Amino acid sequence: MIDNESFRKLAKSFPEAEEMPHFEKTSFRVSKKIYATLNEKENRACVKLSENDQYVFCLNDKSMVYPVPNKWGLQGWTNIDLTKIDKKLLNEILKSSYREVAQKRGVKR
Repeated sequence: MIDNESFRKLAKSFPEAEEMPHFEKTSFRVSKKIYATLNEKENRACVKLSENDQYVFCLNDKSMVYPVPNKWGLQGWTNIDLTKIDKKLLNEILKSSYREVAQKRGVKR
C-alpha cells in the first residue's frame, strides 16, 4: 500500500514536476501538463501512459492498474489502486507517465 505522502514524494521527484490543485484532486504536472492525479479520498491515482505502456502495466493485475473506463482510458489515462500497488511498480508507472508527457513538452531530463 502507498500512502498519500509517499505518492506525492514519488510524483514530485522528477525534473520540473509541480503539484497543483485539479478540481477535487491534486495534480502533478510538467510544463503545465498533467501526468498524474491523486484522489486522496478514494486512495487512487490516475496517470497518462502511452497505449503500449498502459497495456503492459495493466497486465500486472487489472484490479490494481486499469484504464479509466471511458474515452479518457482510450487516450492512455490509467487508474492505480494505491491500496494494492507496491512502491517499485508505482515508481515505474510514474516514470513512464512523466516521460510520456515531458517528451511532448520538450522537457530535458
